[in-house]
Amino acid sequence: MSYDSVIVGGGIIGLSIGWRACQLGLSVLVLDRSNPPNAASAVAAGMLAPVTEATFGEEGLLRLNLESARRWPAFAEELSFSSGMHLADHERGIVHIALDRDQAEALRRLYDHQLSLGLEVEWLSSIACRRLEPGLHPSTRAGILARNDAAVDPRRVVEALQSAVRSGGGEIRHGAEVTEVEGPEPRVRLAGERVISAGSVVIAAGPWSGRVPGVPAYMSKAIRPVKGQILRLRSPASLPVPVSRVLRTEEIYLVPRPDGEVVLGATVEEKGFDTAPTAGGVFELLRAGDELLPGIREMELVEVRAGLRPGTPDNAPLLGPIAPGLIAATGHYRNGVLLAPVTADGIAELLAKGELPPELTGFDPQRFAR
Repeated sequence: MSYDSVIVGGGIIGLSIGWRACQLGLSVLVLDRSNPPNAASAVAAGMLAPVTEATFGEEGLLRLNLESARRWPAFAEELSFSSGMHLADHERGIVHIALDRDQAEALRRLYDHQLSLGLEVEWLSSIACRRLEPGLHPSTRAGILARNDAAVDPRRVVEALQSAVRSGGGEIRHGAEVTEVEGPEPRVRLAGERVISAGSVVIAAGPWSGRVPGVPAYMSKAIRPVKGQILRLRSPASLPVPVSRVLRTEEIYLVPRPDGEVVLGATVEEKGFDTAPTAGGVFELLRAGDELLPGIREMELVEVRAGLRPGTPDNAPLLGPIAPGLIAATGHYRNGVLLAPVTADGIAELLAKGELPPELTGFDPQRFAR
């Protein structure tokens, strides 16, 4: 069997590319190694936070993040229509909180840097922070408000993308183990020796991208797994949710969902491909969460998960050709959900027209082959 494009990876990046490729009239097969599906995307918090995540020395990545954030409202509206599922983001505005003097000084330096980049941020006093979020710990010293940053529920986004790919004529196979990819006449070999031909093969397998047999050797060095543990909390029916907007500190973030759930994450651990939740990880998240928002003590702990982010040496993604017939769309690290629209648009254009749009050219995977 043959397809215009075979996409190795069924997370939010792979599915978004598949959906856009279907819209351009390409025949598409998405191969998802997980079964049941959504194993990786279920762990993400779903922040759309180019401003909040902006930091020193990553101006190129910031421009890409901002462009993708600009596309998210139209992306979500179109995906809602294609899938028949409503995708509502949370109340806009993310607040970065400082809890002591040292954190406040570091936050002020970050704020000055963000202003120098022309970003829309607002400095908040302790009183202003607690006016926005009365449940904050009394020790709160200051904050930065990014009014246009937001969050979505990535589990729902992935579910909608799966529906949109299928309704657009694409195929998705779960539990598909890729044993080799080949070029320049692209082929994908699955467990059981089944071979699938393709016009192009897209490697969008997150932290496993460098382990796909047949990709260039430098990919295994360019992509590494970064473990993140995450908790999901829920208030008892008799109590209100103690937070109304996304909060973050230098250690954690809290993301409230419209259904009353609160996501608390995430650890950053260099543990290889280990995805086992640990007591230490849970303890550190709850400790830091309590220091930010004491009201979480009364919430029910409903889920503990660990997942793997695809990290790169420069924290930026790999977007573009890696060998004849092979294309990378991976290495999004902490910004996979945010970067889905711009990645999908650009890689689908490459698949259909053979050209990578200008906004993606600064993220050539070949930079790690030198």
